[in-house]
Amino acid sequence: MIYTQLGKSDLNVSRLCLGVMTYGSKSWRPWVLEEDESRPFIQRALELGINFFDTADMYSRGVSEEILGRAIRDFADRSKIILATKVFFPTTDDPRDRGLSRYHIMDAIDKSLKRLGTDFVDLYQIHRFDTHTPIEETMQALHDVVKSGKARYIGASSMFTYQFAKMQHAADMNHWTRFISMQNHYNLVYREEEREMIPYCREEGIAIIPWSPLARGFLTGSRKRGQQDSTQREQFDQYAKDLYYQEEDYQIADRVVELAKRKYVKPALVALAWLLHKPGVTAPIIGATKMPHLEDAVAALEVTLSDEEMKFLEQLYVPHKVLGHG
Repeated sequence: MIYTQLGKSDLNVSRLCLGVMTYGSKSWRPWVLEEDESRPFIQRALELGINFFDTADMYSRGVSEEILGRAIRDFADRSKIILATKVFFPTTDDPRDRGLSRYHIMDAIDKSLKRLGTDFVDLYQIHRFDTHTPIEETMQALHDVVKSGKARYIGASSMFTYQFAKMQHAADMNHWTRFISMQNHYNLVYREEEREMIPYCREEGIAIIPWSPLARGFLTGSRKRGQQDSTQREQFDQYAKDLYYQEEDYQIADRVVELAKRKYVKPALVALAWLLHKPGVTAPIIGATKMPHLEDAVAALEVTLSDEEMKFLEQLYVPHKVLGHG
């Protein structure tokens, strides 16, 4: 495993982060793995040297956090784990249980810590931008979470660059805690983040930890034109169908397959290696519902792409509408 600094923090993270949205309760999503199915993946990730784990309070309405917390207690030394969770989306039907108000942030962090079975998280992230709450209220609440010792650092996820910059500016003006990371939507078939967000993060020294690095499986070589139900997740994942499946996306996926054949590796390794080669990317957030998914992700760290191969993968890309902020 390779390790690197998470932004300007003192956190050294593995170059892959295991996202545990797929571990939780099938009552939340049919494709989610229950706890007994999930634990071997977390254990194997630790054996492979992954020390960075990402979850959110809304995943399986808290069950994902509980599963991850128990697995870390059973399989790892907490002091050596970089634990990240997120706040924004509701976990109950309570109308106050959503957004980035001071009330919700303070309530959510305590509940997340209880579910995770830990006194603090290393990275507390806002899952989306809240258009209904003043930025100053959100940033002061996040600062207070850090000052209380309940989080070491704070991060953000998908939003417009101007929104992210305004939040950082509010922190700077009031001497509050700044975000050290951006968890954004970025892969070979969605590269709109290269316009503003990624240049901004690189200039500011903010870690980039992309979600959906394989485009929800679209870049694994298993997708056929006109077929959108090849996996159980695809059958129930309307969100993915809204994100991808343009003809140009299929053409890029074809090139991933072609290059993978030339290099005698699986397409997923090529797609993930491309992301690992991009300047500013710290640790893509991978998911795994089959053990080979996890093994392949780690193997991608060994795949080297030349400048010509990078261009071959990139040159058919066409602009997309902004996706993933909702």
